[in-house]
Amino acid sequence: MSIIKRGTQVPARWRLLACGLLLMASASLPARADDGIVDVHALPQLDGAVEDNSRPDPYRVEYRMPAPESVTSPAVKKLLSAAGWVPYVRPMEEKSTTLNFKKGRQGLSVHFTQALGRPDQSVVYYSTDRIYGNVPFPDGASDIVFDGTRPYLGCIAPSALDTTSDFYASQMEAIGWRKLTPETAARWTTSLDETVPNGLRVFYEHPDSEVTGFYKQKPVMLTLTRRDDGRTNVDIRVAPFALPFDLKADSDAAGLPRPTFTKSSRGLGSASSNKREMSAAAMAELPAVLAFYHRELAARGWQEDGSAPLAPGDEVAIKISNAEEAGVLRLGRKYDFTMVSLTAQVKESALAARAKAKKEADDRFFSDAAAAAKQVIAADEARRKVQAAALSDVPLNALADSKTPVPLPENAEGVKFEGSDGSLEFSSTSSVKALTAFYRASLKPLGWNERPSVINQPNMAMLEFARSGKSISFTVMQMGPKVRVSAEGSGLRVTAAKPAEVQAKSSEPLKPDTESQLPVPTQRSSTSLATTKLPGSETPFRRELEASIPAPLGDVLAFYRTELGKLGWQEKADGATVSADSAQIDFTSPQGPAVLKLGRAKGETTVNLAQKNPDAATKADIMPKPGQARVMLGNIGPKEASLTINKQTIKIAAGAGGPQSPKGPMLDLAPGKYQYALRVPGRPARTETLTVAAGDAWGLMVGPTGEVLPLQMY
Repeated sequence: MSIIKRGTQVPARWRLLACGLLLMASASLPARADDGIVDVHALPQLDGAVEDNSRPDPYRVEYRMPAPESVTSPAVKKLLSAAGWVPYVRPMEEKSTTLNFKKGRQGLSVHFTQALGRPDQSVVYYSTDRIYGNVPFPDGASDIVFDGTRPYLGCIAPSALDTTSDFYASQMEAIGWRKLTPETAARWTTSLDETVPNGLRVFYEHPDSEVTGFYKQKPVMLTLTRRDDGRTNVDIRVAPFALPFDLKADSDAAGLPRPTFTKSSRGLGSASSNKREMSAAAMAELPAVLAFYHRELAARGWQEDGSAPLAPGDEVAIKISNAEEAGVLRLGRKYDFTMVSLTAQVKESALAARAKAKKEADDRFFSDAAAAAKQVIAADEARRKVQAAALSDVPLNALADSKTPVPLPENAEGVKFEGSDGSLEFSSTSSVKALTAFYRASLKPLGWNERPSVINQPNMAMLEFARSGKSISFTVMQMGPKVRVSAEGSGLRVTAAKPAEVQAKSSEPLKPDTESQLPVPTQRSSTSLATTKLPGSETPFRRELEASIPAPLGDVLAFYRTELGKLGWQEKADGATVSADSAQIDFTSPQGPAVLKLGRAKGETTVNLAQKNPDAATKADIMPKPGQARVMLGNIGPKEASLTINKQTIKIAAGAGGPQSPKGPMLDLAPGKYQYALRVPGRPARTETLTVAAGDAWGLMVGPTGEVLPLQMY
């Protein structure tokens, strides 16, 4: 994308689309009562909170706090805990800054951001979090790790084993869990008899129920163990016999096998890398995962070379190798996951063999390329000699009635002369020798003196001439069966006379088009009108008319002064500039400030008339601060984008400024020229420039393919 300067015009349909995406207001719809969803608008907020009501949402609340996140986060945790919300951590998300809470069968997610441009302020977001597999938390439990989708619970109950057992016997039944019997467990297992040292184990099942919020739950296993400090360890997870035991291969990570039913996975490198790694959290028991890798690695030509030293967290560590690589497979347990780590590194012998093969391939390539180049050069030389022999060395005469500042040879073809640029081009069937001789002979009598040139070959020559402070450079080059002549310099420049229509008066007075929202003559060759406004509103906060009129600039200026005066527009005396080829006048209209710009292009007068409505802009929340410009950011792409401008980096969430989340980030800038960099995952960074003036409002919308569309909104 080229650099977009302030005032650059964009087709009206793009302006309307981007405006709608940036400013569309979402209407909230009444939601069906759902006991599993918390009413976030009824939750307590910290003292001093300023709630953002611009985008009503029954499942989300946003409010600003006059304190940084480091202060706000613990205060919110304390506030919600006092209201009966129990905080917990999700498995594998111990370092997340998001706070998770549970109260009965309702879940709540709380996250924080820094207020835009204000490190001393923070923004708090309450979001509903449905719990699909509810299990009870013991009162006063600590170290709670919970996932309500499986479910999984790990915590420490403050009570003794017997008391904790009684708690779960009553509370599990109260929310619909039933003890699994040998008869009801027959579809999964033939035995429920398990002994837990220093504890007990019970299996439960739960029927699907929209009333209690359970959806297709597998049987769970409750394990309670007595601690040395008198408290009780609690562990609830999907029963092992209900987990998959025959794992299939999912898509590879870093070219290494990965089983199905993984909660998360990560790969570094690729199948062609010297070193690659794959890690995953599999939702299966360790024996099932180990069986998968025994089978899958063998099928791919890997062999097992015995045990490797165990690292912290390992239960299994196996050395593996194939013809070119050596690696280690490590398996361990964390929460209810089997943690997988698989690494592979190319052997030194294989690296040496690869380097040797690459060098041999490169040598062959360059050798073949050199031989092919010699053949092409030889063939081209032979062809050029044949073509040169066909060119004529016969002396040339000048073309009669030539309109160019220098003579043209009589056989000149395809002549292109630009007097305003001082350039001349043509081709000829005469030789380089004949054409250089022609210009040396024809320009000397005209007072042109030749300057020495270092290029004077049979197939190419350069000529330099000077006269009275002006110069001309000729390049004469054989191009296939013809010779191409190109020339440039001040000696070829010719000042074109002004078109007749610039100096002549219009044949008839300009008449206003009564159907146009902004004044424009009926005698026009093109016109467009763009408006920016809130969806559903009839009052635009900016209107802009562009037109091209086949009339002198003075007549068009007189037309607009007359027609705008009829509408109550008052011309500002200060700052008006009027010349023969351009004009710019500021106005005060009943709706707000306006500006008229006139220019000349292609023999016609161009018109740009823009009018702003401050009241409508203020209502739309796009009015810049006094003396500053406002920039609104949006993202209709599928991925989060980040934009760096004026030493600030702003995250733009996918959908921000779009139909689902109309109000994207905004920032205020001082007037000036700013370079901004856009980064979207999976796409190269884009660097562009935006120029803003005081009182302007611009929109920068990130498109689906990572491009940026800048539009002046006000």
